Amino acid sequence: MVPTTHERYMRRCFDLALLGAGKVSPNPMVGALLEYKGRIIGEGWHRQFGGPHAEVNCIDSVREDDRAFIPHATLYCSLEPCFHYGKTPPCVDLILREKIGNVVIANLDPNPKVAGQSVEKLRAAGVEVIVDVLKEQGAELNRYFFKWIRTGRPYVILKWAQTADGFIGRESERTPISGPAAMHLVHKWRSEVDAILVGTKTALTDNPRLDIRHYFGKTPLRAVLDIAGKIPAGHFLLDDSTPTLVFGKTRAGDFKHTQFTGHKSTIDPEEIAEQIGAKGCAILLVEGGSVLHEQFIGQNAWDEIRILTNKKRLGTGISAPGLPPGAALSESMAIGDDLVEVFRRVTVS
Repeated sequence: MVPTTHERYMRRCFDLALLGAGKVSPNPMVGALLEYKGRIIGEGWHRQFGGPHAEVNCIDSVREDDRAFIPHATLYCSLEPCFHYGKTPPCVDLILREKIGNVVIANLDPNPKVAGQSVEKLRAAGVEVIVDVLKEQGAELNRYFFKWIRTGRPYVILKWAQTADGFIGRESERTPISGPAAMHLVHKWRSEVDAILVGTKTALTDNPRLDIRHYFGKTPLRAVLDIAGKIPAGHFLLDDSTPTLVFGKTRAGDFKHTQFTGHKSTIDPEEIAEQIGAKGCAILLVEGGSVLHEQFIGQNAWDEIRILTNKKRLGTGISAPGLPPGAALSESMAIGDDLVEVFRRVTVS
């Protein structure tokens, strides 16, 4: 099917929005453009959390020679312009000040502070507004934000690496599985999430840093289960080098970036997600180990599963978790000696 003009420009907005991946969460990724007589005269996207929104950057990008066309142009936005004062002023007021007469939107903003109010305000001022253009694709783009703003809990991604014969490692032994190219990809994934979680056993065996030293960008919140206080003080997760959330009783020490939840007994995945979501984290990457993954799977507290399968074989060891019902393959690619598969959760009737 040949895309309509609105769809063609909206797809460009989606491409622009993706340039903000890993930089704007928990805010949504948003792209915007101004079209005048078949020509794009301005483009912008939300570049950084707390920074100007896509609509502001779009309007600011218009060349001086084209600024007279702004009131006669059509503004395309991948998400409804904001209605409220937050870290920046309402974009809906900017649109009205610029006297833009036509606005096309993919999705209404589910944030209760917006939730269609900007569309109502624009229409009340005489602006022609079209909504729901490529609505499903827009919702897919911002699936992380949509879940977090609606539920208060992050979009949960389970990730593990396994061998060709189905093992994720050997008992009490750090067992590297993925190749260097796949490791680079994992660190890219880390740069795009807000928090990374591991269990006690993984923290003890692997002594992970949970950083992005093989990529670039922001370091996410580190989170670890340590109910029994087993993690040695010298391990990386207790080095207080970056914001860290420890699900366990408080320890003595001069911690500035490390918070202890005070838990002295078990904690379930739903409570973990709720507390991490309350930290302003819209995307949670759960990196293991197998017990923690199985807990999230058992409670159906996951949204996506990413599996890296290497060609090597162990013959024996810790078995990889099984895929749960409703896990549908959405993406597959080969990277070096690793097969990367991404599964999404679908409703099982």
